[in-house]
Amino acid sequence: MTERQQFDDIDLRILSELQQDGRIRINELAARVGITGPPCLRRVRALRSRGVIQAVRATLNERMLGYEVTTFVLIQLDNQMLSAIEAFEAAVAAVPRFLQCWRISGDADFMLKCVALDVNDMRQQLLQFAGLPNVRKIRSFPVLGVSKDAPLPILGSLPVPSPAT
Repeated sequence: MTERQQFDDIDLRILSELQQDGRIRINELAARVGITGPPCLRRVRALRSRGVIQAVRATLNERMLGYEVTTFVLIQLDNQMLSAIEAFEAAVAAVPRFLQCWRISGDADFMLKCVALDVNDMRQQLLQFAGLPNVRKIRSFPVLGVSKDAPLPILGSLPVPSPAT
């Protein structure tokens, strides 16, 4: 049985509701998913302890806080030895404005999401990448706008596509 198969309909509805409003009160959440408060609280705690719910946090408006430029950066390393990867990841973890870092496959080894105060600040960050351990190639993609920012689709609450005939 896969991890996905261990969720019933109520768990899936709880997860969907929490993605929409992480601050919802347990009694309101319980009413929305069709159960009472105490079992709803037990389920939320179980989902947290299993690691399904990783965090509940506010999504902040980057521009309102002074970050005018968001950039995705692709990094290719000189080699993919574990020590090189770990050194790069440790260096990235130490920089607060490198918000997310994914290890990827293909033409690059990592993709990062970064914020900067302005274009000059972003240029300084790109220079900072050049000084990180084992960096071979840097490609940056400044964000012009966001056309979609959706919560994770909850599989069980989505219509199942019919097989192609």
